[in-house]
Amino acid sequence: MKSHPAGGPTSAERSGRIEGVTPRTAATVFRIVAVAEACSWIGLLIGMFVKYVPETTELGVKVFGPIHGGIFVAYVVVALLTARILRWDVRTTLLALVASVPPLATLWFERWAARSGRLPSGDAVAA
Repeated sequence: MKSHPAGGPTSAERSGRIEGVTPRTAATVFRIVAVAEACSWIGLLIGMFVKYVPETTELGVKVFGPIHGGIFVAYVVVALLTARILRWDVRTTLLALVASVPPLATLWFERWAARSGRLPSGDAVAA
């Protein structure tokens, strides 16, 4: 980020905005990553079922384990950035982070945040 010529923070930094990222973009990216995280959970759960119940192959876990791990980390980073850009309070931010742990909870959080106005739709966001 660029600093103010006098060395202080820019107005974008004071407002919590990250230069070049609009609230609409942050909300859209958050939604995409939340859904991807849930889908990777489903893949990993299916892989674990196949590995441990019929005990036929570990391929599902070998494939979806790293995929889920990477998307999990991406979700946490995107959730923290979105919290800053959309000025979420501590409670909302913690709920977003906790939602990354139980399977499919990111879908619940995304719907809750949208319904409660914490994650505005693309039409409702003022850039």
